[in-house]
Amino acid sequence: MTETPTELGTADIMRVMELLPHRYPFLMVDRIIEIDGDNSCIGIKNVTINEPQFTGHFPTTPVFPGVLLVEGMAQTAGAICCAHKLSSDTKPSRVYLMTIDKVKFRKPVMPGDVVEYHMRKISNRRFMWWFRGEAKVGSTLVAEAEIGAMLVTE
Repeated sequence: MTETPTELGTADIMRVMELLPHRYPFLMVDRIIEIDGDNSCIGIKNVTINEPQFTGHFPTTPVFPGVLLVEGMAQTAGAICCAHKLSSDTKPSRVYLMTIDKVKFRKPVMPGDVVEYHMRKISNRRFMWWFRGEAKVGSTLVAEAEIGAMLVTE
C-alpha cells in the first residue's frame, strides 16, 4: 500500500495578516511554510536591528526578547488554527493565548538571525488547541514551549 504524499501549504505575509489580527510592531511571523493542515507548520521571523524592542532590550548587546519568541510561536500556531477553522461553517474572530507551559530559552537570538517556529499540534477540542513549539536558528534550538490557544467567535 502506497501513501499519498501530503501537500504542504504556505502563507505569505498578506495571508498571515488575513489570519491574525496582529500588526507591526507586534506581528512576529513574516511567513509560514510547510503547513500540514492544522497538524504542524513552520513560521519564519527575520530579526532585524531596526525593530523597536532593540532600543531598550540590551542596546549595547541587542538580544531578541524571549517573550517575543514565545509570542511568535503562539502566532504561528494561531494562524494554522484560524486557517483550519475558516474552512468550516464557524468563523473565528480572535485567537487568545490561554496557556504557556514548559518554556525554555536555550540560546540568545540576535539581529540578522532567521528564526523558524516549528509548531506541532498536540490536541484540540472544539475551540481549544494545544501545540508544542520549538524556535530554531538554523539547526540550533533557541527556545521551546507548549502553548494553548482558544478560538473565539462572535
